[in-house]
Amino acid sequence: MATKARRAVIVSGVRTPFVRAFTDFTRMDSIDLADTAVRGLLEQTGLPGSAVQSIVWGGVILPSAAPNIAREIALDLQLDPGCEGYTVTRACASGLQAVTSAAAAIERGEYDIMIAGGSDSTSNAEVKLPQKIVHAAAPLALGKPKPRDYLSAAAQLAPFTDILPRRPKIQERTTGEVMGESAEKMARIHGISRAAQDEFAARSHHRAAAAIESGRFDSEVLSVTTPEGKTITRDGLVRANSTVEKLATLPPVFAKHGTVTAGNASPLTDGASAVLLMSEEKARALGFEPLAAFRSWSFVSVDPRDQVLIGPAISMPRALDKAGMSLSDIDFVDIHEAFAAQTLSVVEALASDEWAKTRLDRDTAVGRIDPATLNVHGGSVSLGHPFGATGARMVTTMANELALTGRSTALLGICAAGGIGASAVLERI
Repeated sequence: MATKARRAVIVSGVRTPFVRAFTDFTRMDSIDLADTAVRGLLEQTGLPGSAVQSIVWGGVILPSAAPNIAREIALDLQLDPGCEGYTVTRACASGLQAVTSAAAAIERGEYDIMIAGGSDSTSNAEVKLPQKIVHAAAPLALGKPKPRDYLSAAAQLAPFTDILPRRPKIQERTTGEVMGESAEKMARIHGISRAAQDEFAARSHHRAAAAIESGRFDSEVLSVTTPEGKTITRDGLVRANSTVEKLATLPPVFAKHGTVTAGNASPLTDGASAVLLMSEEKARALGFEPLAAFRSWSFVSVDPRDQVLIGPAISMPRALDKAGMSLSDIDFVDIHEAFAAQTLSVVEALASDEWAKTRLDRDTAVGRIDPATLNVHGGSVSLGHPFGATGARMVTTMANELALTGRSTALLGICAAGGIGASAVLERI
């Protein structure tokens, strides 16, 4: 008789409030935020820290002195010394990669109890010195310099150009294209108007605000006390009074006559999300009621010279195919809102017969997503986007939504730098 396959289940998930960079969490780096999220998850579930066997963490702006955030969490929280951990970086899909990696490890039988998630602190992004300075100063820092070595280093820097640190940009290394420029390009290709983007952004804020006011996020969002002693209890970027009329007054940021503004794009954000996963057998043995499980996931890449943020329009259909499902079988769709233009472009591509024929090798479109089921509690435009945390946030919110509503399935889609698309199908247990 064949043995029943192991299934990894999502038991619980939490996150810090998401706040604008350089505000309330400025003195908390990615590790501090990660520690806060995982500590809160353990406290909320009552799970002893000693029970956690492994941590997988996602991050984009990794601290150079301790880039393996997962292991630092275990050490900082004094979990069992044998709790191993590793950190993944897949741009904005890092959080989802961490969670699916943990699920895969559990289903392979490696562990029974794992924590996965992600964090990022844009406020603590390190400013990179130009390599010209690094190369000239290395002999001074690594050896026992003599006076003439200082003169030699100074000579290498002459002429004294390109020695000041440059302002960091969120852009493709291979093409130099800034992400906002990519969104503008997609808006032109898919015919996404400024009005449509602003309407989408306003709806995101309204839905997020409604979720907050109704208490829908109360079990997910932790109360965090900052090093300065200030207590933060809710997301700091959501604007309940956002309107299309107000958004229409904002100037375009990335092109003179463009459509992408600060109001219809996700802001720079600090925050962390953490998810508790177990084997279903272990969860039930410990008295936990599982929320959901992964039916499938898919990670793909596209040519960044084309549409660098269109990846979900390929990964979402592939995740559906792997799950043996169609879009009409899905109850909720949650797409990361890097930009309203990008999200709406993915929606249009999925509804396009031409896209299906040329990019998906199928005769007809995947389908038109019902706006009523798309990002039902808002998304990154309103809630914010700490790069490594967003995927875990989406998993937590959708797992809870399935459990609370009794609906069956949710489809997730995330775009990421490098032309990456990441998707997953969650099913209620």
